[in-house]
Amino acid sequence: MIGLLVIFQAIALVVASSYNESEKCYYAPLPSIPPSTDNRTIPWGEPTIHYANGTTCCSSLDEVRDQLNTIDAQLLELLSSRAAYVREATRFKATLAAVNDPSRNAEVIQGAVDAAPAVHLPQIVAQVVYEGIINSSVLFEECIFNAYGDDCSFTHN
Repeated sequence: MIGLLVIFQAIALVVASSYNESEKCYYAPLPSIPPSTDNRTIPWGEPTIHYANGTTCCSSLDEVRDQLNTIDAQLLELLSSRAAYVREATRFKATLAAVNDPSRNAEVIQGAVDAAPAVHLPQIVAQVVYEGIINSSVLFEECIFNAYGDDCSFTHN
């Protein structure tokens, strides 16, 4: 997990050093930009990911997708760990109504949105992803709560 954060921070530092108009796309609300009608030669623009060894990513869409697949696998591992802690949190809730804590949910989502620029993550991505994580976590936690009987033993197969 720490390794993934270090990778994101290293990439963010390099990417953040090349400010241009597209940087406005990293902050909420998103700017109103008219749709492009360009027909561009592929690849267009300059690489925005620079590795510590001086090379850049990426020379093909396949290379981009390979890297995204690797990151997606890491995200699944992190989400699995998060779900385990969500399950643990359920044990500290006395009623089903206590499972969903809207003020805590809003705090977590806003914290992610506020922290996003520091790791060069678009705020809209942080907001939408964290809303999905929180909403699905509430559903999971409600299921866990309901799966146990009054004596806190597992009651359903």
